[in-house]
Amino acid sequence: MDGTRIEEEDDCPELVPIDNQPAPRAAQIPVTIITGYLGAGKTTLLNYILTEQHNKRIAVILNEFGEGSALEKSLAVSQSGELYEEWLELRNGCICCSVKDNGLKAIENLMEKKGKFDYILLETTGLADPGAVASMFWVDAELGSDIYLDGIVTVIDAKYGLQQLTEEKADGLVNEAARQIAVADLTIINKMDLVTEEELNRVRDAVRSINGLVKILETQRSKVDLSEVLDLHSFDCENGTNLSEKLQLADPARPHLDKSILTVTFEVSGDLSEEALNAFIQDLLWEKMFCNKEGNPMTVVRLKGIVSFADKAHQVMLQGVHELYEVNETPQLWEENPRVNRLVFIGRNLDKDVLQEKFMSSVVLGTHRN
Repeated sequence: MDGTRIEEEDDCPELVPIDNQPAPRAAQIPVTIITGYLGAGKTTLLNYILTEQHNKRIAVILNEFGEGSALEKSLAVSQSGELYEEWLELRNGCICCSVKDNGLKAIENLMEKKGKFDYILLETTGLADPGAVASMFWVDAELGSDIYLDGIVTVIDAKYGLQQLTEEKADGLVNEAARQIAVADLTIINKMDLVTEEELNRVRDAVRSINGLVKILETQRSKVDLSEVLDLHSFDCENGTNLSEKLQLADPARPHLDKSILTVTFEVSGDLSEEALNAFIQDLLWEKMFCNKEGNPMTVVRLKGIVSFADKAHQVMLQGVHELYEVNETPQLWEENPRVNRLVFIGRNLDKDVLQEKFMSSVVLGTHRN
């Protein structure tokens, strides 16, 4: 009978008053991606989350492509020495899984087999590109999945982080540690007890020079207040006010260690052409048509902004990760007059002067040329 009804609904959906629809966020589970260089303390952080009493049912998925991870081994020891192949449920209601393939499939299996959870944490390998993983979940969320991307957390080793960030890569490859910071919404500088205040300051400055928007926590043995790590709502257009404030506080003038990855920010008054903005973003992210003064193509790994369209009274949020981007109206009304567009680009070979000139000449109404 149920099967027949589903077929009928597929043919002719029953209309339901919009007031009776549940809020979309209530039905979705947040996914936080945890990344970090090898040895930074991701495993310690996950073990801490899995063993703390926090009254949350958290699922942890280890997206590993090599041999069994340290977390897998440590959990196996606590479970009478037996390695698990699928799902391992812990006494505090958390659940753990190790996968060797696409993390999205593991989450789908989790939903089918174990029902709803409060939260899902996905750990990537030390050398993985978290931006690519984030893009995968972001696309899925757009397709109306049960999950949404909440944020990207990067764990940094206070003692060796600076060394990892300045490591030269062959053939112009991007430094993985720097890229992990570039896409992060939150960084956790771990093992702070192993360094002096001066050394800690240097790591802080290095993080800020790469990502001028990121929040920084400092910890010992990855012990953090979970309320500062979970429910970041980094990709949520409802959070437009918070982003607008952060964009105003962004400090673009810091010297940077790795000159290839840095934060560029600028403000431009006036309304924008929505069509021209889309063309600008696509040329930047997809076609990589813009080059810096040295002739190197600009590559943006993270993009955020609050922008103004003439036909909208509300602020519009712009978000991008790798080659994906979204433009969404927020609940926040414009109060400034004239309206000020604030944009932040985090990436490689960026040149503020070139970006701002291209933006002004092609996107701002009254100045752009067809």
